[in-house]
Amino acid sequence: MPTDNRLRIMLAVIVAAIIAVFNVDPIAQNPAYHDFADQRRIFNIDNFFNVLTNLPLVIAGIIGIRLVASGQARGGLAELKTMYLAFFIGVFLSGLGSAYYHYQPDNQTLFWDRLPMTIIFMALFAVIIGEYISTQLARKLFVPLLILGITSVVYWQITELNGHGDLRAYGLVQFLPVLLIPLILRLFDSKLDNDKSIWGVLGIYALAKLMELLDIQIYNIAGFSGHSLKHLTVAFAALIFYWALQERTTTKKD
Repeated sequence: MPTDNRLRIMLAVIVAAIIAVFNVDPIAQNPAYHDFADQRRIFNIDNFFNVLTNLPLVIAGIIGIRLVASGQARGGLAELKTMYLAFFIGVFLSGLGSAYYHYQPDNQTLFWDRLPMTIIFMALFAVIIGEYISTQLARKLFVPLLILGITSVVYWQITELNGHGDLRAYGLVQFLPVLLIPLILRLFDSKLDNDKSIWGVLGIYALAKLMELLDIQIYNIAGFSGHSLKHLTVAFAALIFYWALQERTTTKKD
């Protein structure tokens, strides 16, 4: 794959983001993060709805794993099968980890919520690289990206335990792909016939983050918290990708 100006633009964004993030002071976890709007105890389960709404994530993960593992993901590229599988494994584990966290929210359980999320972020990022830029590049970057994502959460947890928490690396892992994926979609052509599904996943994820930010406001209006709706929305984003892996067709080869 020849180096061109599109890759230089992406590299410039990556370098600028890293410099910007690590030029700010370390960011510790805000203790108020665990104070969710809906803390109702139902059936002896604390934070019942924040726990229960992770079930669709678990289900989406299971059906996605079955689709890819059975070789039925005809709407993807065979070379990226491991990455598709990792994405849905991350979705499945995220549902379990998030349910565990919301059952007893604190920094220790939050670790198990965030760890599988990095698998989702990095697997999806590798998929986009493979579908739009180069499958060979994606396969080379996949494992390093996974290690980077997992390390960012481990680093945050270690710094929290040592009394000087630092979320900067995790923030970079979470939000840099969100900047780069739209850029890739605009600059490169997909090897598959329909990229609307990827835009849909990005749009739904943005909506989920908005619901998370408006947790209390949505709860006061609807009686159902924004954070619970976030879980349902993220599960829907995973389903969009699941449907894409069934319906897209190849348009050109790497």
